[in-house]
Amino acid sequence: MATYVYETIPRHPDESPERFEVVQSMKDAALATHPGTGQPVRRVVMGGYGMISGRDRSTPAASAVASCSPGCACHRSPRIPSV
Repeated sequence: MATYVYETIPRHPDESPERFEVVQSMKDAALATHPGTGQPVRRVVMGGYGMISGRDRSTPAASAVASCSPGCACHRSPRIPSV
């Protein structure tokens, strides 16, 4: 089961959306209305960590901050010039 964030779709420009969480199966369709009020809602895409399967726990996970690969320039060790 996954926890999804939804927000109401304001009917008027002066209204603020209300955010709430719902625990659902990944197979369930996204909600179209608020379970309590019936107001239209949309699912909010949130960042986060996905499940990583098959990874050996003895090796460190990749950095969650870097959007590049470990072989890129920002992950290389600085080159020390030889004398």
